[in-house]
Amino acid sequence: MLPRTDTLIDLALEEDAGFGDITSQSIFPVGHSSRAQIVAREQLVVCGLEIARRVFKRYDSSIKIDSAAYDGDRLGKGQTVMVLVGPTISLLTAERTALNFLQRLSGIASLSRRFADAATVADSAVRVVDTRKTTPGWRALEKYAVRCGNCFNHRSSLGEHILIKDNHIAAAGCIHEAVKRTRALAPHTAKIEIEAASMDEIRQALDAGVEVIMLDNMSPSQILEAVALIDKAAIVEVSGGVSLESFAQYALPGVDVISVGALTHSAPAADLSMTISAQQEA
Repeated sequence: MLPRTDTLIDLALEEDAGFGDITSQSIFPVGHSSRAQIVAREQLVVCGLEIARRVFKRYDSSIKIDSAAYDGDRLGKGQTVMVLVGPTISLLTAERTALNFLQRLSGIASLSRRFADAATVADSAVRVVDTRKTTPGWRALEKYAVRCGNCFNHRSSLGEHILIKDNHIAAAGCIHEAVKRTRALAPHTAKIEIEAASMDEIRQALDAGVEVIMLDNMSPSQILEAVALIDKAAIVEVSGGVSLESFAQYALPGVDVISVGALTHSAPAADLSMTISAQQEA
């Protein structure tokens, strides 16, 4: 389990079922049991199976669960993801919370896989990475989903490595001053990355000896110029406005990393549903 997952599950269950499920409790006696299946309603990359399992078990430990897939698997429309047997009230009460986790994370994994496939089609060695544009509290889960989709993670927190952006530069006065201050206080293990929006800023970054240069919202022609200027002296990251449709235009020779905020902030939920069939009353 990822850090704090149980806390998120408890909050979600409390939000949805803190006062019980008046509908299910009105219809079914306590001893009524059912069999349920969670099914993919579209082609997708599944992610969040252990979390969905944990939701059901956290609500009712007597529920029996069999997974029919693994996180990162490509599934076709109609394929079974998970089979559950247990008290009908418990299955129905935990259903939406489990599906919310599963649909959100599978959506991110599916979109990430499409970007990873785009890199393969473009015959590019570029790494597609996410950003910190994540749902508050869900970052570890969403970045896990990105990895399940065969993409990679950028920094997970502000403390992982140094990324000097436009506002840092503006407040410090210039790139050289910002880099000098970070070098004086940063751990020796921390890379220094600069966000550059012009060739002049790239020259300043190179002069300051940074390890990574992020090309911010540059056109493909500007990127080619920047790559030639950097000439392998730093890792080249491209950021801003890269979509699936335009990906090949940015996956250029010399580009090492493309960061895509849409992997997490704009991924549509995957279409999964739970179908249930009554078994018997105790």
